[in-house]
Amino acid sequence: MATKAKKTAEAKADKKAAEWMYEIVRRPIVTEKSASGSQNNQVTFEVLGTATKPQIKAAVETLFGVKVKGVNTLVQKGKTKFFRGTRAMRGDMKKAIVSLEPGQTIDVGTGA
Repeated sequence: MATKAKKTAEAKADKKAAEWMYEIVRRPIVTEKSASGSQNNQVTFEVLGTATKPQIKAAVETLFGVKVKGVNTLVQKGKTKFFRGTRAMRGDMKKAIVSLEPGQTIDVGTGA
């Protein structure tokens, strides 16, 4: 019985790890600049603000099944905007530019 409980606990831990990976990599960023990065085998993602480069690398490799060459990160500061005379501040956003090994691709344009 102990082995069955251990397997169940491992399965729950694997499921939690997979859910955590989806928390780290929030969404792909599709702009003209990020599309030009695809020529250099790069993909840009919005990531969790506290995520580290090794965590981002592990998440992308696990979720998309590709081999990552390197990860560069940046924090884009939020803009001040006005809406109907009210001043508001957009939130900061952390981006990760993921360089893939030659021959590896991630298709973010299909939405699937």
